[in-house]
Amino acid sequence: MSFWDAIATLSTHHLVFFMIALLVAFGFEFINGFHDTANAVTTVIYTRTLKPTPAVIYSGTMNFFGVLLGGTAVAFAIVHLLPVDLLVDSDPHAALVMVLSLLLAGVMWNLGTWSFGLPVSSSHTLIGSILGVGVMNSLLTGNGLAGVNWGKAGEVGAALLVSPLVGFLLAGGLLLAMKASIKEPRLYVPPDGDDKPPRWIRGVLLATCGGVSFAHGSNDGQKGMGLILLVLIGFLPFHYALDTFHDSKAVELHAAAESARELLAQQATATPEPVLSALEWITAATRGYQSLAQIPDADRWEVRRAIFTVNRFLEADPSRAESSREIRQTFASAIEFVPLWVVFGVAVALGIGTTVGYKRIVITVAEKIGKTHLTYAQGAAAEMVAAFTILLADFFHMPVSTTHVLSSGVAGTMAANGSGVQRTTLLKIGLAWVFTLPAAMVLAAGLYAAGIYSVGRFLAS
Repeated sequence: MSFWDAIATLSTHHLVFFMIALLVAFGFEFINGFHDTANAVTTVIYTRTLKPTPAVIYSGTMNFFGVLLGGTAVAFAIVHLLPVDLLVDSDPHAALVMVLSLLLAGVMWNLGTWSFGLPVSSSHTLIGSILGVGVMNSLLTGNGLAGVNWGKAGEVGAALLVSPLVGFLLAGGLLLAMKASIKEPRLYVPPDGDDKPPRWIRGVLLATCGGVSFAHGSNDGQKGMGLILLVLIGFLPFHYALDTFHDSKAVELHAAAESARELLAQQATATPEPVLSALEWITAATRGYQSLAQIPDADRWEVRRAIFTVNRFLEADPSRAESSREIRQTFASAIEFVPLWVVFGVAVALGIGTTVGYKRIVITVAEKIGKTHLTYAQGAAAEMVAAFTILLADFFHMPVSTTHVLSSGVAGTMAANGSGVQRTTLLKIGLAWVFTLPAAMVLAAGLYAAGIYSVGRFLAS
């Protein structure tokens, strides 16, 4: 079944809301572009390395390529925050409202904080929204707090918590190292009049701006992919349950299931019956097929469930996880995929979004964090650290906040330079950092609860 054939199976109501959900998801990435990427262009604008228009075009282009080349691992860190089985196990109207609620909550909070010029993390907003709908769905269905993958939430939360501290300390340390090794006074004082940076530092600033923009695209772009995957899974679960786009996946999956069976047979402890049943299901469902597209639509979600069951068991024990690494990777590749049109669409939305609406955040970061104008060395140090931190997070498949890494890096350089910081601004940013996650959770949960009693009834009528 093609994408368009799958679309044709939706009722008129569901098709309308599916299109709305996709538009809101791409809109979130568009807003993310001018909300978060404003941080990347702050230094080149305020050090007069580039004028605003070429700066944002350059940054937008690097964001675009960052999305295209950044991979997809972070996208699935986002998807797995909300056990996607909930989207299918729930009443179809509840699943629809769940997806729309988390999208609208993210957009509303991002636009609200942008209007006040607060450099708030879109990552915090998105993750809070996902947690909010997951918790509310569980509470409404009598399942307590089981609607969230709390283990994955803890990993993501730790990355978001630690990364700003890393940005502050490393940027401050790098500036001190530059002062000790590069004896050029112009680098450490605010630009005077129309003064422009030396040619070599201008090259560094251009490179770091491009690096931060590329890193932002690679990390935040994947969050947008994760959002759109939630939409696709919520509305078209049987079409996006398995990777039907590669011809040999069924053969690979069948072989992996047989290998897993042999591996578990060699274990000293007995394998639980649900795991053996899941392996049997995978083996039977893929037997004789070349592509996963050949598996009947009605069986695809059960195959996906079985893969989750087996992989969770294999991961539970460290020694078993190590010996089954290739098997788990094959299983994961059958369910963790992003269609090319999603990658390209996110790249375009994020790239274009970067070129508009950036001024509010730029002014806050450059003028209101420190008590003096940003210096050339401060800009270079903050952006080098931000690019390094975000790319490192990509390597470990963890979402981090470009906003908080870079703004904390600027604060770190101000402190290290003895420039002083504006406590009022830092307090506002800090409070926004603290309250974004719970505020997004409450907003998304409230929208979901309200939607269950309004939109859900309307669709059911």
